[in-house]
Amino acid sequence: MNSSLSSAALPRAEARGNLAGMIETEQSQRERRLKLAQQAYRQFFAQCFWSSDPGLEITEELIPFVIEGLRHYGGHKGYRVAAELCH
Repeated sequence: MNSSLSSAALPRAEARGNLAGMIETEQSQRERRLKLAQQAYRQFFAQCFWSSDPGLEITEELIPFVIEGLRHYGGHKGYRVAAELCH
């Protein structure tokens, strides 16, 4: 009977490990996306965001703003960065 308990507990432990890995992966993806948006804002500032505050702190909430600016005014390079930000 103890062997059945240990074998039943194993999938739960693996599921918890997988969940922790998924959360960590999701967080690292969010961080990567935020860094990319911050870099794009600085790199494309003169072309896309010239009317905005140059010291604007790009947060997760402002990523859609960066994407829109890149798509409309960033040319081919900006459009490609915007596409990367969408994933």
